[in-house]
Amino acid sequence: MIHKIRMAELTSEEARQHVTEDAVVLLPMGSLEDQGIHAPMGDYLAADLMALEIAKTARGRGVSTFVAPVVPFGGKDFFDSSHGGISISNATLVALLDDIFGCLNRHGIRKVMIVNGHGGNVPAITEVTLRWRQKAGLFVPSMYLWQVAYGELPDLIGAEKASASSGHGGDPLTSVGLYFYPDLLRPDLVRPSPTGARIKDMSISGFSTITYDGAKIQVPIEALEATETGAFGCDPTLCSAETGETLVKRLAAIGAGLVCDHVAKGLHD
Repeated sequence: MIHKIRMAELTSEEARQHVTEDAVVLLPMGSLEDQGIHAPMGDYLAADLMALEIAKTARGRGVSTFVAPVVPFGGKDFFDSSHGGISISNATLVALLDDIFGCLNRHGIRKVMIVNGHGGNVPAITEVTLRWRQKAGLFVPSMYLWQVAYGELPDLIGAEKASASSGHGGDPLTSVGLYFYPDLLRPDLVRPSPTGARIKDMSISGFSTITYDGAKIQVPIEALEATETGAFGCDPTLCSAETGETLVKRLAAIGAGLVCDHVAKGLHD
């Protein structure tokens, strides 16, 4: 098995020889938005590195796995207000994914898995993966990293700590960042997320919701209206590189397991 993992580093001849119909291709996706005033905006950095960890683990189990270039810009959502952020419309993201799938399918590369790090990408991923299943029998799972991580954290660090540290700008991404690229974070800016934000005399309960009479109601608000620090509903001071390492290992095991047990065997209709 060739030692190169990133498709961008392969020569065209190496790609012909190794990225065959038997190979698995991971497509990392993320965003460039506010991740908390203490963390780098590009969560695609973590998605890309997680895809690499999954590929390495899968290769260790004998499955030829490669990582496609990361899609760094996420679908537009309430984080479009992030200063310096760059997002793209759902229509643009759908078109981009359509073209990527089309290129891979043309060359017989049909064992594909998405490694996603941004909630705003989910609608486009759902639309495109359904379309390609219907028109070409292509069955592409998508591992939404942070959604999976939220479910794993209570068992990994304890339910009480996970409840306090989990949220946008906190766990899992801050801990994963402290593990992957600690030099890019600003520990001096870390502080608990602000509380009590209101809009039109209503209590903000999330990045797109208010609370009325105990019920969450969706409203058209932007992230900056919910929190001035980019963190919401969590205490980032509880995040750590140790938690990040534990999470990365667990996410890599889950992702590689899915690759080896299912994707590599072919999921086509």
